[in-house]
Amino acid sequence: MSQNYKVSVAERTTVTRDLDQIANKSGNIYKSLNAIAKRSNQISADMREELTKKLAEFASSTDNLEEIFENREQIEISKYYESLPKPVSIAIQEYMDDKVYVRETEVAASAEI
Repeated sequence: MSQNYKVSVAERTTVTRDLDQIANKSGNIYKSLNAIAKRSNQISADMREELTKKLAEFASSTDNLEEIFENREQIEISKYYESLPKPVSIAIQEYMDDKVYVRETEVAASAEI
């Protein structure tokens, strides 16, 4: 895997999170969750792209039913990606480890009417 997601750090099961800890990082729970959601989408897209590239190596031009069921390498690659932590778990862990941050954008609000 080119991204080297930390499999041992991110949880593979459902975990109850302390929302106060997440909110304290940005001062607002919604900003924090927005940052986590955006990072999760990035991770998901990266993982999907990597999986597609790896599985494309095994694509055959002919549709032989026997080859589809006998391709153990393809099955092992798919199982590996299924066993990885979910992208949102990785994103939350990155956020809590200060690898992801909330960037404040200045919105120039004009008070003139």
